[in-house]
Amino acid sequence: MEDILDIYEMPYDPAVPVVCMDEKPYQLLGEVREPLPMRPGDTRKIDPEYIRNGTCSIFASVEPLGGIRHVSVREHRTAVDWAGEIRYLVDMSYPDRDKIILVMDNLNTHAISSLYKAFPAPEARRIAKKLEIHHTPKHGSWLDIAEIELNVMTRQCLSRRVEDIGLLRQELAAWESDRNEHTACIQWHFTTDNARTKLVSLYPKFGTADGT
Repeated sequence: MEDILDIYEMPYDPAVPVVCMDEKPYQLLGEVREPLPMRPGDTRKIDPEYIRNGTCSIFASVEPLGGIRHVSVREHRTAVDWAGEIRYLVDMSYPDRDKIILVMDNLNTHAISSLYKAFPAPEARRIAKKLEIHHTPKHGSWLDIAEIELNVMTRQCLSRRVEDIGLLRQELAAWESDRNEHTACIQWHFTTDNARTKLVSLYPKFGTADGT
């Protein structure tokens, strides 16, 4: 936990971006009956019955202090899918950076070994050399700022049914573009000192020199 908090206390350095990454499952839902459109003084009406059109995974990476994020949709959430997102991060989002500090939860696919499952060894190693990976502790995924970004995305963009993956990609691309245009940053205020006070029960207890 303190490792992650120390990273968040570092001063902003655009040459060495701190990027947080997370993903979430999403269920595609279609309408059984055509919704009634909005009209003056009344909201849009939808039927509670819906059609299940399968699931997909939404990947999100965000640079909290830089106000930059990228969101993509994949049909699955495998090691190969994660590796594809990491290559995009390195080659497309930050092609001119020598090092990216990457914060993620400790899902089993979030590992350098996943790059070797997706790419030949020289390519996997090239990507890996640009990463400094820090994992949140077990049961500590709340420390991943990307979870905040996913919550914002859910409230602002996914508060309605989306029936297919193509439409979902369009909606999220528009949302991402708007957030990046406005340089929406995330300020993290929970520090190591806060943790040692508010989460004192998580720390070992040590006696004093006189044995008390």
